[in-house]
Amino acid sequence: MEVSLIFKIAAVGILVSVLSQVLKHSGREEHAFLTSLAGLLLVLYWLVPIIVNLFENMKKLFDF
Repeated sequence: MEVSLIFKIAAVGILVSVLSQVLKHSGREEHAFLTSLAGLLLVLYWLVPIIVNLFENMKKLFDF
């Protein structure tokens, strides 16, 4: 796994956290929820190929 991916995930987490707090304090809880959901989906979009690759490698490892 690349270190840049970890930094990207951390940056998205910080950005989503700040935006969510700003939106909640301005009375837009629905938009804050959608912002959090979008951040989660973006991170999952980055992580799913890595997880699939991990399971494929594990399958190859234990395949006799």
